[in-house]
Order: sequence, then structure tokens, then C-alpha cells
Amino acid sequence: MPILRFLYLVLWPSCKICPTKRLPPDFNCSPSGESWYDLREDWGLIEASLAKQYGIRIRQHGNMPWSEFCTLVAGLMPDTPLGSIVTIRSEKDRKVIKGFNADQRRIHNEWRQRCAAAKMADPEDLDQSTKGLEAMLAHMFGGGA
Repeated sequence: MPILRFLYLVLWPSCKICPTKRLPPDFNCSPSGESWYDLREDWGLIEASLAKQYGIRIRQHGNMPWSEFCTLVAGLMPDTPLGSIVTIRSEKDRKVIKGFNADQRRIHNEWRQRCAAAKMADPEDLDQSTKGLEAMLAHMFGGGA
């Protein structure tokens, strides 16, 4: 079984929304820890983007080293299928978001809802976020130590 197929079928299903806990830190998340794509669900976009930017048909390169694959995906430009989706998902400027067409707005909102649902599904992450909010509010209003 080619290594990329193995990784896709065996390892990726066990990964959460941001699988960088098992991958190099610069692979799928920004420095703040936010992820903008899912290796498993966006696999078709990844394949199309690698073909467009590098002329690589990934299904024909089953022996590609994992580190090389990570480097290629991390270097995808905004004019690729994955790049354009990531650009929409990662947009934070309210003026730009307001100018999105219906499809762009749908893509942006679906990703935000998915990320919120994933956060709510992880009790540890939710607890940590709640404690951080409590500490921030205590600091702002003079409470706590």
C-alpha cells in the first residue's frame, strides 16, 4: 500500500480538526493554532492544488516522503483550489467579509460553525477557554488575585 494512501486511510481519521499534533507545526495551523483546512475532508482540493501548482498527480506518487508532501502542501499559493478556500475561511476583516458573495459567505460561515462545534465537543478545550475567559474578566474588573 503506498505510504500516502496508508496515511490517509489509517492516520488521518484519528486526527482532529487540526492534526498538527502529529505533523510539523507549520503544516496546517497558523502560529495562533487556528487551522484553515482539514486534510481528510479537503483531500480533493489538495489533490487538485498539487496538480495545478506543481503538475503532480499525487495518486501516482505513492512513494513520496511525508516531509516532502507536507512541504508541498504548506507551499500552496492562493490561486489554487485549496488556497482560494483557505483565503475565504481565514478572512477576519469584516469589510472584506461583508463584500463576500453568497458562496464565499457560505464557505466562511460553515468553517466557523465547524470550528465552534469542534471546540464545544472537546471538554478539555472548552474548560480551558472558559477558565481563560474568567481570568480575563476578573483582570478587567479587578476581581481575583
